[in-house]
Amino acid sequence: MAGNQIAGAEKLIPPHGGYRNLKGFQIAQLIYDVTVRFSNRYIDRKSRTRDQMVQAARSGKQNICEGSVASGTSRKMELKLTNIARASLEELRLDYQDFLRERGLDEWPPNHPALVRFKAKRCATLEEVREWVENERRGNIAAQIPRTNMDTHRRGDRVKLSVAVGASPRRSVSSAELAANAALSLLNVCCYLIDRQIVSLEKTFVEEGGFTERLYRVRRERRSRGQA
Repeated sequence: MAGNQIAGAEKLIPPHGGYRNLKGFQIAQLIYDVTVRFSNRYIDRKSRTRDQMVQAARSGKQNICEGSVASGTSRKMELKLTNIARASLEELRLDYQDFLRERGLDEWPPNHPALVRFKAKRCATLEEVREWVENERRGNIAAQIPRTNMDTHRRGDRVKLSVAVGASPRRSVSSAELAANAALSLLNVCCYLIDRQIVSLEKTFVEEGGFTERLYRVRRERRSRGQA
């Protein structure tokens, strides 16, 4: 009986640090990879925004990690760090929105055809995101080139092409617009998952308390077993 009590007893330091299994962390890590590439390609190296975007993306994934590891002894710290991760990703989302707005580019709604295809692809790596961008360009390039002018777009001509992804064949977007909207789509999903995680952490913290309360329960349980 005593052995069963010990086996089922509450642990002072519960399992923790499994952040790599969190879908929110996995997407945050992909957002970081996408943002590093995006900022290197499309943001002026002299611009402070370039470093700020990378740092915000890094803060998102790193604080999820740190919060998960800290949860063993401090649920309060886990909740605080997860909130910091959420705030950093919101800052990053605003940077992508600013990028589009300042350049007269569109932020697409969730039901935009290209975004529907992006979400269906369920990208898990930077390479898969890059592949989606290239597929969007190749798959729609013909709609942007009039047949009567095809000869001007042969391999030897220096003509910069863009791809039509909307309903109108005249609406064209650059790879930067594709990548920015892909990043925003990932951010929307990631922020939603972290919001749900925060609600769950809040509920657990209110109902079970933190390390101090757990220490009290463990001590009380062990004293009780010693008297039995």
